[in-house]
Amino acid sequence: MTQLVSLDSVDSSAVEALLDRAFGTDRHLRTAYRVRQGTLPIRPLSFAACDADGSLLGTIQSWPVSLASDIGPLVPLVMVGPVAVEPARQQAGIGRMLMQHMLDAAEASAVPGAEALMLIGDPEYYGRFFGFDATRTGRWRLPGPFEPRRLLARGSAVPNCAGTVVPRLREAA
Repeated sequence: MTQLVSLDSVDSSAVEALLDRAFGTDRHLRTAYRVRQGTLPIRPLSFAACDADGSLLGTIQSWPVSLASDIGPLVPLVMVGPVAVEPARQQAGIGRMLMQHMLDAAEASAVPGAEALMLIGDPEYYGRFFGFDATRTGRWRLPGPFEPRRLLARGSAVPNCAGTVVPRLREAA
């Protein structure tokens, strides 16, 4: 039986090892890592999936970022990801379970940006199962290369304006 727990209750070295297995040791070079550089995961929106014996099966992390709008103030966002699942256990619904749990937590949360979630990912998957799309992100910029169709968002507070996604460094995560 899979149990979902707070990410901070899991050994951080086990999380890092899982991320390396799921995404490769060069994952830190990806644009998503640049966006959230210098921030800490948002505890109430970051989770781990563990097997009955306590072994780590998957994780989801959420990060405090903002859209530095070209026409107004910073808009708080929550950057979702990475969603990592032990390679031998992929396609078993663990990632979907983690994402749904995080979405439910975000809906009930007062965390700044919880009504404006964003991620970089597969638009077909995240659109079909979780309602993310690129309709309001077309004029957003990131600090590195990305495919615009993969820059996705969902939520009632997602801004539809031009701007740059930046880390939210001065707020408690």
